[in-house]
Amino acid sequence: MSIREIIGPSNPVLRRKAKAVDNPNTAETQQLIEDMIATMRAAPGVGLAAPQVAVSQRIVVVEYAEAPDDLPEDVEPPEPKLYVIVNPEIVNRSDELVDGNEGCLSLPGYAGAVQRHQAVTVKALNRRGKPIKIKAHDWLARIFQHEIDHLDGVLYIDRASKVWKIPEADQERDAALRE
Repeated sequence: MSIREIIGPSNPVLRRKAKAVDNPNTAETQQLIEDMIATMRAAPGVGLAAPQVAVSQRIVVVEYAEAPDDLPEDVEPPEPKLYVIVNPEIVNRSDELVDGNEGCLSLPGYAGAVQRHQAVTVKALNRRGKPIKIKAHDWLARIFQHEIDHLDGVLYIDRASKVWKIPEADQERDAALRE
């Protein structure tokens, strides 16, 4: 596993529509997936798309656990679940839209207010090429929408109603915003 460099908007790969993966079972693709997971965790972030590491392929990794707002202090939060999705496609979206703040590993130090669908259904292949379907809601749905946007060359700042610089003191605390 290697930590890869996360590119910014000045790199044209980030603005291109990524290519579909023909066979996720190659050694090269499996290495890319492992590197993406390590890079996302090291950043730290909750999601990473292959174009963010300068690879124009339709691969996304997400690691997130939905913790209830009313979780008692003496109860451990749930373990994050790792999702590896290849050639993802959003096949269903809720009518309900919700506003939320997002950040991005490719745009460190900034955040923005973005309206997203409250729930989505994603069809994809898993890392071994088997078809999967994921029904996501709330923050997980937002993460999937954000990452799949990356595969189409879209950044959250393209959808944001407002973008702001995060004060230095708050940047470490806001790691959960980074996708």
